[in-house]
Amino acid sequence: MKYPPSLVALIRELSRLPGIGPKSAQRLAFHLFEQPREDIERLAGALLAAKSELHTCPVCFNITDAERCDVCSDPSRDQGVICVVEEPGDVIAIERSGEYRGLYHVLHGVLSPMNGVGPERLHIRPLLPRVREGMEVILATGTTVEGDATALYLQRLLEPLGAVVSRIAYGLPVGGALEYADEVTLGRALSGRRRVSETPAPRPREDEGSGPTPSPQ
Repeated sequence: MKYPPSLVALIRELSRLPGIGPKSAQRLAFHLFEQPREDIERLAGALLAAKSELHTCPVCFNITDAERCDVCSDPSRDQGVICVVEEPGDVIAIERSGEYRGLYHVLHGVLSPMNGVGPERLHIRPLLPRVREGMEVILATGTTVEGDATALYLQRLLEPLGAVVSRIAYGLPVGGALEYADEVTLGRALSGRRRVSETPAPRPREDEGSGPTPSPQ
């Protein structure tokens, strides 16, 4: 059975999306066909609006619809630290943690010679003028081979500029059991261990009563 040309074209375009194979694209195409026309028009309008209104921030290359992104235009952010990430989605993930208040720089990829991605394909060169002596640069690329290679490449570029270069810690996930961790993850968790801060002894509760203090013998 041959599909109509318009359906074939829709499946072909959907299969070009990352993570969408031919079968997933086919299911999405049939799903979209069954939706009301106004839903499809709303989806198409959102796609067109995003394409026309969104662009990359000229400073950090995050996605924004303003002249500069919210982070770069916020004077309350810590101007002495930059977190380098692979993709705009990584910025959202880090912001969601609530643990970081510095600046960002988005590379839009990682070094991958096998796929023809060299330094000139990434936003590496614009990062260098942003780095001042004594500034901390956090390399938050992924723990893949390409991510580690990109972090090492950036380290060699940034340290001669006087930057304090750090790498995000990685290891066991919260709630994870040791027996389910792979060897590489467990090894990195061990090598990246840190000393546990000493905690003060708990103070006695009022309802426990102190009682008479024994006199020394």
